[in-house]
Amino acid sequence: MISVRPARALRPSVGLAVLLLGIGCLPQPGLAQSQSRFDWGIEAKGHYRDSNFIRLPVPFPPEGERFAMETVETGEHYEVSAVTLFLDARFSPRFQGHLKVDFIDLHERNPTTTDKEIDIDEAWLRFGEEALPATLPEGSGGYLKFGKMGKFERQDDRHLESYGLVSTAFNRLEDIGVELGIDLGRHFYLKFSATQGNPLFMRDPNALAGDNGLDDRDASEGLGTGIVILYDAEVEDPDSSFFEEMEIGWGVGFRFADASNTDGIDFLVWGYERDLASTVELEGTFYGGDLDLLEGPFGTDFSYELAGTSKEEIGANLWVYQGGLTFFGQYVDQDVAGLKRTGLEAELAWSIDLPVGAALGGKQLFPFVQPAIRYSKLDPEFAAPPITPSPSFSWDWEKTDYGIRLGIVDGIDLTAEFADNRFVLKSGATVHNDELLATLRWRM
Repeated sequence: MISVRPARALRPSVGLAVLLLGIGCLPQPGLAQSQSRFDWGIEAKGHYRDSNFIRLPVPFPPEGERFAMETVETGEHYEVSAVTLFLDARFSPRFQGHLKVDFIDLHERNPTTTDKEIDIDEAWLRFGEEALPATLPEGSGGYLKFGKMGKFERQDDRHLESYGLVSTAFNRLEDIGVELGIDLGRHFYLKFSATQGNPLFMRDPNALAGDNGLDDRDASEGLGTGIVILYDAEVEDPDSSFFEEMEIGWGVGFRFADASNTDGIDFLVWGYERDLASTVELEGTFYGGDLDLLEGPFGTDFSYELAGTSKEEIGANLWVYQGGLTFFGQYVDQDVAGLKRTGLEAELAWSIDLPVGAALGGKQLFPFVQPAIRYSKLDPEFAAPPITPSPSFSWDWEKTDYGIRLGIVDGIDLTAEFADNRFVLKSGATVHNDELLATLRWRM
């Protein structure tokens, strides 16, 4: 099957992108027209996906026919997940803007596949220079960035198309707000952020998020629920209550690199804190986000044992670059209204340049190969209530992703990977939610 559906209209989040680009295009004092530069690009992804079948009855509702969690979409499928437009603008050496728009956006539709098919993933302006992880700035300085953007501790140098459990649960998706970076010399730095805060929701950690809580369709029309974990869902649009419930983030790091800024090491300690909302309305589902999700649907009051309304994370990152080898590690300790869990993720990749053997259109065929392996785990330290549609929130999870990316020609690559995704039931049995994913990516 080809999973391409008609595109729907853009949401008001487009207003944020238009506003930011409009601000950036305003004349800047003392800025010569020749200093401005605009670059654009397009990326498309097509997939072969094979997901094994799982169906697990859950203890909900207390009477009548019981619900079940099941694989989002079993078996073999061919699909186009996204066509992405990139726009980068440099208005001056220290003033830049970035826009990233996804069309189709199949793998990020959540809480259901009726979610928007055109999505403003990123739209931000930045004043100042922001050093990449494990690279050194010229000296003391910093930057101010505002708009919709990824979290500063997120792994952006990704080597597989899948996501680990930790990257899915804590920092996969973008937030709206302001970020400040301060370079204390070349080696030490600080990060601060004030953002809207991603709503707490649920999704399957494999490619498709799943259909949860369909509110306007018969369940037979949707996909499976998936075997879900708690995660930080996407911020759809700016919220008028930003200053009442905003999330405060901080980071302290140090880094070293060689003279060419190609080999280096970066260590970052970071944290976030915000108050959970009583509910966050999400399109296409009868579930609410944040506290509403944990207190049980339909006003049933089958709640997890909550203590307070605070959501806090503290974590640490390690980036290492050495020749063609790349290592990324992340540890997170989280408390969501008294529900505690920890997460660990580590990825090792090796990029190997291949010798010139053949060419196509003046470009080398098969220029590189890049094997990668990633291990991740989630350890919840809380129990699920006896009657709940989501007992999997409290299960122990482990996921090992094995993959290899092959460059076919400049701008085209193929990634094949296998997700050994497993969790432990309350009975002690281990269940596998495995998936094979092959991705052909084209960039211009």
